[in-house]
Amino acid sequence: MNKNKIVVIGGGLAGCEAAWQLASLGFEVDLYEMRPKVKTEAHISDNLAELVCSNSFRSDDMNNNAVGLLHAEMRELNSLIISCADKNKIPAGGALAVDREQFSQSVHKIILEHPLINIIHKEYKNLPDFSKKAIIASGPLTSKSLTQNIIKSTGNENLAFFDAIAPIVYSDSINMDIAWLQSRYDKIGTLGDEAAYINCPLNKAEYINFVNKLKNAEYTEFKEWEKNTPYFESCLPIEVIANRGIDTLRFGPMKPIGLTNKHSNIKPYAVVQLRQDNASATLYNIVGFQTKMKYNEQVDIFKSIPGLENAKFARLGGLHRNTFINSPLILDKQLRYKKLPNIRFAGQITGVEGYVESAAMGLLAGRFLAYEELNKKDIDIPYSTALGSLISHVTTIRDKNLFQPMNINYGLIPKVIVKKYKNKKEKKEISRKNIATKAIKEIKLWQNNFNTKL
Repeated sequence: MNKNKIVVIGGGLAGCEAAWQLASLGFEVDLYEMRPKVKTEAHISDNLAELVCSNSFRSDDMNNNAVGLLHAEMRELNSLIISCADKNKIPAGGALAVDREQFSQSVHKIILEHPLINIIHKEYKNLPDFSKKAIIASGPLTSKSLTQNIIKSTGNENLAFFDAIAPIVYSDSINMDIAWLQSRYDKIGTLGDEAAYINCPLNKAEYINFVNKLKNAEYTEFKEWEKNTPYFESCLPIEVIANRGIDTLRFGPMKPIGLTNKHSNIKPYAVVQLRQDNASATLYNIVGFQTKMKYNEQVDIFKSIPGLENAKFARLGGLHRNTFINSPLILDKQLRYKKLPNIRFAGQITGVEGYVESAAMGLLAGRFLAYEELNKKDIDIPYSTALGSLISHVTTIRDKNLFQPMNINYGLIPKVIVKKYKNKKEKKEISRKNIATKAIKEIKLWQNNFNTKL
């Protein structure tokens, strides 16, 4: 056991991953989590690593999707979060989706039982002093006191965006005489499932009526300090999408492409998809239906969807505020706070978006700190990897007003030249496969470099 105790602030995905990585390398960790003593506007349980917005870690296909590559890289680096996701996955086509309660319980149990991790349920209000090595992974719902102290120390404005929560329906209340089970394009998932989603069809008149209802609904009013806070483009409330044009939903979360109504030969004009939310399949969340509608409006409008006329809701949609820092101006390439290099930041607060990206930053912050304490050299991770490209995104200085949270995508990862291909589609497929192959090779070399020295 290394004698230097590390402070990790935040018991979400990034904080748990950072604590796990540190403890796995022999460091004792004090993991601070303010819940359940201090509540947040979005969490429900008292477990660590609670999934708030969705139960999906998105695509698990490393050859066609950058987040799938990120999964694979994290598996190579002994990720706690991806390991627990794999152990608690449920049918979701090609996506890695989990039973959210079982997932958080698994993470909580492992952290709780680790002999080198000490969980402290207390709000950490101030930045750690120079006597402590620390990782701030307090997440998008960082407490007001800590947020204010971070702003005071960094001198930057309080950067934030809105993120939204989709509603959850009891599956036995869905009318399967109208709805049907099918994955888009009948894609077979990692569990061998061919029909992971429940689909509710709308004809043109029903779709236009639904959009008009959204536009005329009552919504929760913004508080004064919220009025200038932007939405995150990859997780827009359904009403915001609807207000951008009559067909935007039909080309977004309600697109009918790749789906065939099992009850008729009529091609649906639009489709509402529901994804399994727990292992027992008693709960399904409405995909892409984040909203700021008032609760009574949600019930009335969602029940106007064919198949959901008798729907019973386990949870209705909502909206919460995510805080992030202007990382390119604040952090170095190893996620150290330039002003106070004893402190690292990790997770969504650094300006990445998504469960996997958040956990990935926790993984890197934990490893960077451990390797630094062990006096290892050449710590920087290759930028040709998905992990390295995330580091590049949050630490590359652009116009100071242009930094925004982002999911992992192939646009962030350096391209691999493809010389022989039949068409653009094949070129894209070969390029992504080559990027993935190279990235995994680089990750293994990076890890082996340190394994041989520990």
